[in-house]
Amino acid sequence: MPKRIALFFYILLCSSVLKINAQKPQTPSASKIYESIQKLNFLGSVLYVAAHPDDENTRLIAYMANQVKARTAYLSLTRGDGGQNLIGPEIRELLGVIRTQELLAARRVDGGEQIFSRANDFGYSKHPEETLAIWDEQQVLSDVVLAIRKFKPDVIINRFDHRTPGTTHGHHTTSAVLSFEAFDLAANKNAFPELLQHTSTWQPKRLFFNTNWWFYGSQEKFDKVDKSNMLHFDIGVYYPLKGLSNNEVAALASSQHLCQGFGRLSQRGSQEEYIELIKGERVENNDIFSGIDTSWNRVKGGKAIGAILYEIENNFNFTNPSAHLPALINAYKLLQDIENQHWKAIKTKELKHIIQMCAGLYLEASASTPTIAANNSIKIDIEAVNRSTVNMLLKSISITPLNQIENTDILLQNNKKFNYTFSSLIPENTASTNAYWLNEKGSLGMYKVDDKTIIGNPETKRALQANFVVDFDGYSINFEKDVVHRYSKPDKGELYRPFEIIPEASAKISEKVIIFNNNKQHDISVIVKAGKDDLEGHVEVCHPDGWSVYPKNQKVTIKHKGEEQTLVFTIIPPKNESEGFISPIVHVGNKSFTKELIDISYDHIPHQTVLLPSESKVVRLDIKKRGENIAYIQGAGDVVPESLEQIGYNVRVIKTEAVTAELLSNFDAVVVGIRAYNTLDDLDFKQQTLFDFVAKGGNMIVQYNTSHRLKTEQLAPYNLTLSRDRVTDENAEVTFLNPQHEVLNFPNKITQQDFDGWTQERGLYFPSAWGKEFTPILSMHDKNESPKSGSLLVAKHGKGYYIYTGLSFFREFPAGISGAYRLFANMLSLGKENLKPEEATLKH
Repeated sequence: MPKRIALFFYILLCSSVLKINAQKPQTPSASKIYESIQKLNFLGSVLYVAAHPDDENTRLIAYMANQVKARTAYLSLTRGDGGQNLIGPEIRELLGVIRTQELLAARRVDGGEQIFSRANDFGYSKHPEETLAIWDEQQVLSDVVLAIRKFKPDVIINRFDHRTPGTTHGHHTTSAVLSFEAFDLAANKNAFPELLQHTSTWQPKRLFFNTNWWFYGSQEKFDKVDKSNMLHFDIGVYYPLKGLSNNEVAALASSQHLCQGFGRLSQRGSQEEYIELIKGERVENNDIFSGIDTSWNRVKGGKAIGAILYEIENNFNFTNPSAHLPALINAYKLLQDIENQHWKAIKTKELKHIIQMCAGLYLEASASTPTIAANNSIKIDIEAVNRSTVNMLLKSISITPLNQIENTDILLQNNKKFNYTFSSLIPENTASTNAYWLNEKGSLGMYKVDDKTIIGNPETKRALQANFVVDFDGYSINFEKDVVHRYSKPDKGELYRPFEIIPEASAKISEKVIIFNNNKQHDISVIVKAGKDDLEGHVEVCHPDGWSVYPKNQKVTIKHKGEEQTLVFTIIPPKNESEGFISPIVHVGNKSFTKELIDISYDHIPHQTVLLPSESKVVRLDIKKRGENIAYIQGAGDVVPESLEQIGYNVRVIKTEAVTAELLSNFDAVVVGIRAYNTLDDLDFKQQTLFDFVAKGGNMIVQYNTSHRLKTEQLAPYNLTLSRDRVTDENAEVTFLNPQHEVLNFPNKITQQDFDGWTQERGLYFPSAWGKEFTPILSMHDKNESPKSGSLLVAKHGKGYYIYTGLSFFREFPAGISGAYRLFANMLSLGKENLKPEEATLKH
């Protein structure tokens, strides 16, 4: 179901900069065309390197792209898969898809390009050694070298310092370490020679570290630093053509990271940015490109091209850009003859786009439906409009890879729309659209992508492209456009979304983790979705040994594409504890479909369709509990409520404003979601009501929050100080500090085995200090660190218990970690020894 989010008010003031609907074809202003010509006439490149979405300094990227006019790209080693999602339920791979699109949205604002490696963001790490124990160091290093060889930057800027391991996220430092190493390896033909089949060696001129006061601890300390080896820029420069300052552009760009809560106010005025020279040639006159020819003279044969294009830049006709078309076409012809293939490809793409903009040439190919399965018919509506007085001939239109071509030979007259419709069959062997890095199963640290030609690409090439061959006074240029789907909604107007190929059938099990508290059978729903009309086949459910599924298969019949049919299967667990995975398979003719089709729909990014293996974890465990009714206050978003329902609790998600003593009297416990005290402004006003609930005999479990931007000064009824302490090794040894404590013994006996199989981390943001009323339960630590004992704190308060935990239950529950369920049940059962298991509600 589509989710709607409110974009920040200042974005609305800058609609000329930000395109909410990223698929909509550009209709640029004359000032935008002029800026493109300025960038066309600059032959220099900057590569910015860091680890995650949001690590990039959008101020510096925007400055390099818009003030310096350099071709600027951000290499993010990961797609941010290991983080959290503040706007919806997607985590892990799906979160990586969202953050990929948010990065692309940011680059559309700040003018940069986007590159990735195959590294998987497995979560927080404290040191590069830990990071590289999980990432494949040689593969990620290869990807950095590949990015340098393909992008061929004159200058590389690292966001982090390779010299200070252990002072920040291990991924951060690793990005700088690998960039530092790749700086020289990219020029070495003996390093990763297999990459040279698709690119060539390259030696950047300089490597910088983007430093600031934060890396020195304070502005006062930074002011005293010797800056003779640093360059500085006033990145607060104002752009009259945009009506925005660089910092305003940067704020708009970073505010695209909505799933991380990065919306921020824009800034104006002068601001200094510093970069420290780490490797390469010395710099003269504070010029990052000093000694590098960034004019058209840089390439052999470029002087004649530059003579034409500089003249256009110096005498640009803002009222009639089409007046420059003859000169632009002449420059385009000359460009095709230069020997430098790198700059030829880049500048051909840029110049072709400028020609289209100056011609006011609108070209669009819109499919009649947003999705279709292979071996089905599709209609594609073509629209071509020449909105200039220059005559041009639309010679032909073709659709790749449909091998359809129409030799139109239509004269495109001023503002006269030309329409044409293709009707074609999608070839049976056409692959379904998917995020290419998710096509094969990877590892904890790496995505699996064997095709060297697509490694680093931000997204998958679209399924269909329309090719328009346009003749300008005897010279033909091909313009390629992705086929999209254009439609409208009464409350939103004209909208665009990508056109995608989907499988004939897809299936999902409604529950991703199914917990069996006993050996009673459980019905599951398998939802089959048709990717075509008149789908017929049958469905079976694969299961682990010892488990049974009834019936063995069921028939599926769906009349219309897009409709779903729900089939109910019965799962019979074994008598003893066991776990494994069940997977639905849809058989249609001689083809089988095993993947789930997932739609990601947010207003700030293009609609995304993702295919992932369809499977659910089944866990047979023996778990006991006391108390039944749970109130849940949702924080930054997690699936803890659904997970608690899996083991038999009655969970009701309540809004902050609904918290009253009368309402809480209906519950045995209140659970507060992750980062609730960071995200819910009104929660502070409900603290005393919650504490009173505990005092009367209820239990209150508060999951982790960060110390930064807490909405309350009193997190607990007693002193409690949060820190940044965390244990990132999910296999770290756990010591029971109070082995006789009730939370480790009732109603479930907790043992070391309950901490086996944890995923991503033990926990995060543990308290570092607490009042004597709290009892610490567990101790754990990462390698070479002191023990951390704040992961689980229990305090008696009146007749009930207040519990604070930084343990990552929000990660363990979706992974079906049985020990996490057992421990959480004990937390909810504290003080309820006298309640019978079937008793539902605590009587206050």
